[in-house]
Amino acid sequence: MRYLFSKRTHRAVNIISAISIAGVAVATMAIVVVLSVFNGFSRLSEDHLSKIDPELKVTGRSGKVFMSADSLAALLEMAPAVKSAVPVIEDRAMLVSDYANIPVEFKAVGSGYDDVVPLDEVIIDGVYLPALDSLACMQLSVGVANRTGLRPGVNTLAELYLPRRKGRINPANPASSFRNERMIVSGVLQVDQNDVDNDRIIIPLEDARRMLDYKDEASAIEISVADGVDVETALDEVKSVVGDSFDVLDRRMQQADAFRMIQIEKWVTFMMLVFILVIASFNILSTLSLLVIEKQADSRIFRALGFSRLGVCNIFCWQGFLITVTGGVAGIIVGIILSLAQQYFGLIKLGGDPAALTIDVYPVVVVVTDILVVLAAIILVAALTSQITRIFTKNIR
Repeated sequence: MRYLFSKRTHRAVNIISAISIAGVAVATMAIVVVLSVFNGFSRLSEDHLSKIDPELKVTGRSGKVFMSADSLAALLEMAPAVKSAVPVIEDRAMLVSDYANIPVEFKAVGSGYDDVVPLDEVIIDGVYLPALDSLACMQLSVGVANRTGLRPGVNTLAELYLPRRKGRINPANPASSFRNERMIVSGVLQVDQNDVDNDRIIIPLEDARRMLDYKDEASAIEISVADGVDVETALDEVKSVVGDSFDVLDRRMQQADAFRMIQIEKWVTFMMLVFILVIASFNILSTLSLLVIEKQADSRIFRALGFSRLGVCNIFCWQGFLITVTGGVAGIIVGIILSLAQQYFGLIKLGGDPAALTIDVYPVVVVVTDILVVLAAIILVAALTSQITRIFTKNIR
């Protein structure tokens, strides 16, 4: 500890030592800040997904659809933890309008779906209506609306084409191989999520079943949790109701691939920055080599007093360990301060048109477990540095 804080005889040793500690501190600060930014984008993605994804979703473990979906939804609604349960069908179709014909992904939803997902909050033009004047209504994502030129209105109609599930195909009349339904465009929705905004439409469940020759089948049952009930508690209760033949997914599970990709990018970046930290810690070796030369007289005195060669070597090993840890802890503290400042005050703004962005500052969230992981990495790098120091101090006389 005395060697760590005392001034060296040669001023150059003090400067090199300060640079070594600063290098470790800057690398550690970068790790803390980058991990916090990844956490911020993950939290932002979760907030956006919550606008369109249900709190819980029940899917079959085999097959595209499962039978008796309506009766299962009614049974789930009887559970105390469930507020509403609505069957849905998800599939691909062709949307035909006067301006363009494009493939789309549709979600057919049953009555009461607006109790499961607050569609009114994501409708940016028009309103959510299941039907109007005996005609079914559809809601288009902003991408579909832009590509087809369709806008909400009583007189705005579009046709949805689906391949027939049953019956023979007539090569002489290909159109007979499809079923179509004319629908009113009642709304345009936007959730700032590419896979939804690009090609998604919402239609009534009964119309999709009629076009697909389904009776009570569904792709999934989407559930809203009762007020005051924790999602994890509701998930366990729903699992007990549906049994082992179904999967019950919360919002993060429904978008597992997206969140897994964020986590992979986060920890790959972490490993790259740790590698930079290891390189920065090599500067400490030069500081220690100069310190060993400067403290040769002290080493001889220690040896004359009976101190073992290993004991003298350990002094410099601990010196390298403490320099690395000191720089790392300083970097963690500065990184936390900067991240919290950005998290609560939004100091750094995002570039681009603020009107086209959902947020105007870099999202940052400080997570305690990340700080502990960074601290563990610092300790490992410090241990590595101390062991390398042992190599060139083992011949101290």
